[in-house]
Amino acid sequence: MKIEEQKLIEQRLASGYNETKPKEANAMTLPNFDQLLDKYAALAVDTGVGVGPGDTVYLQIATDQLPLAHKIIATAYARGAAEVQVWWQDDFAKRQDMLHLAPDRLNHQAPQMKAMFDYWLAHQAKRITVTSSDPDNLAGVDQARVAAYQTAFQRSYADLSTAISSNQIAWTIIGAASPKWAAKVFPGDTPEAATDKLWDAIFKTVRIYEADPEAAWAKHEAKLRDKAAWLNSEQFDALHYRAPGTDLTVGLPEDHIWNGGSGENAQGETFTANMPTEEVFTAPDNRRIDGMVASTKPLSYSGSILQDMHFTFKNGRVVEAHAGQGNEVLQHLLAIPGARSLGEVSLVPDPSPISQSGLIFFSTLYDENASDHMALGMAYPFSIEGGTKLTPEGLTARGLNVADTHVDFMMGSAQMDIDGIKQDGTIIPIFRGGDWA
Repeated sequence: MKIEEQKLIEQRLASGYNETKPKEANAMTLPNFDQLLDKYAALAVDTGVGVGPGDTVYLQIATDQLPLAHKIIATAYARGAAEVQVWWQDDFAKRQDMLHLAPDRLNHQAPQMKAMFDYWLAHQAKRITVTSSDPDNLAGVDQARVAAYQTAFQRSYADLSTAISSNQIAWTIIGAASPKWAAKVFPGDTPEAATDKLWDAIFKTVRIYEADPEAAWAKHEAKLRDKAAWLNSEQFDALHYRAPGTDLTVGLPEDHIWNGGSGENAQGETFTANMPTEEVFTAPDNRRIDGMVASTKPLSYSGSILQDMHFTFKNGRVVEAHAGQGNEVLQHLLAIPGARSLGEVSLVPDPSPISQSGLIFFSTLYDENASDHMALGMAYPFSIEGGTKLTPEGLTARGLNVADTHVDFMMGSAQMDIDGIKQDGTIIPIFRGGDWA
């Protein structure tokens, strides 16, 4: 970071930043925590979405993450942003809404929500999402109410969601430690110690302890792009997954594209959608998925935890599914249009740093980067040549799943073997024992 930029950030923070911070979010004992948070904010702004002069930025972040929010705002303006809007999130308010919203409000979003999304889309806003929610925040809430709210929300969010999934705009998702989330990851510790440990784990996953995190990220993403390039050169017709509880064959569409690391938006600007990321991924041909697959890690979805999920696919659709925990939530998920097929297949080696940490984060952002995973629902159009220019009907004709949701679940392990099957039937090992063959 240039000295003049750092001075500008400090001036902006001093002009509107109250050092009296919420105790829950700031009970930190990590050495140099404030400086680490500075580096984290800069990583999100620069490597995450590449903020530059004249950009509109919207930040989605929880109310208990004020220190990080203020640093991201100040850093974005220091990079020349024309406007930074904050969409505040709050677990308490969300749970109260799900419990008590009147039926007509539950099933219909207020018009200003869509107006806000439309404004961001019109200004090609760069999205920074900071996730820190309690994984159990909506536990015990009537899942029919949650599903109704999500359906109404998706109607308002659909155009912006399409722009994000098509990489029309730059976007990134990062994490921030909160006491309730930390207590789930480190249940035997005090709230302060658990939150400290979670921050430490987060910083490790995104290379904040490196002298130059952004240079470390560039090196890491180059390795992911190399793996994606090899897979793209092979153009496998299908993948065959084998592990305890899993024997699944997944067809791949013609001219599919494997992605890994950073991407580009419609303006040719580089961004990194997930931080951390250890995956290379593409879209399956959702007409050619057959067999069984079992989850290997908990899934935090819709404020609940789902575990021990088993799916049976036939001709591209889930024909049977069950979860040992959270089955009602799973069935509501599968009732969403398009959710009974897959929109993504991802390869993540078991030796990845997140997997080797031994932690279950109860957050898809992290857990999906410890394990091979698949996504129920929407495929990313950029996963096939020319896909971002196709209509939903055109995507469907090419074998890409069009859906109103996209939910990753983890199904990889150190016992996972994956073969690539060529058009002529040739079999090439991709993974053996959970790692690149």
